[in-house]
Amino acid sequence: MKTIYVRFLSAFFGLAAFAVAARAQEVDQIIVNVPYEFVAAGKTLPAGTYRVHRAYDDRGFKVLVMSSFENREGVLLLSSDVSTTSEYKPAVSFEHIGDQYFLSKIETADHIFTYPVSTKVANQVVAMKKQTIPASTSSGSN
Repeated sequence: MKTIYVRFLSAFFGLAAFAVAARAQEVDQIIVNVPYEFVAAGKTLPAGTYRVHRAYDDRGFKVLVMSSFENREGVLLLSSDVSTTSEYKPAVSFEHIGDQYFLSKIETADHIFTYPVSTKVANQVVAMKKQTIPASTSSGSN
């Protein structure tokens, strides 16, 4: 009788360990360090380390979450195009317009998520940033 309990408990713990290991390999998750301020989904985010992962486990395939470790900033990203990839090249790509960087692509182990950058919107963001930064003035004291 004890043998049955031991086998049952062994099987239970084995399956539990397998379930935890499977969950640890989350699909479409990367961690990336961005060395400069950038715009994603219309929101300006500071430089830092970001975790990118799916917003939902089984649905919302095109929706990713990008959240910062250091400053608790984050944004939901809805991709216009998702394609599968056979190469493991996790990366984040940006378009540089004016003095601002705009998120344009996220590559995970399984998929490539594309975020088109509208030139009109990009120019508006750059213009707004220039208006909000006060010009430094120096007064010469003789």
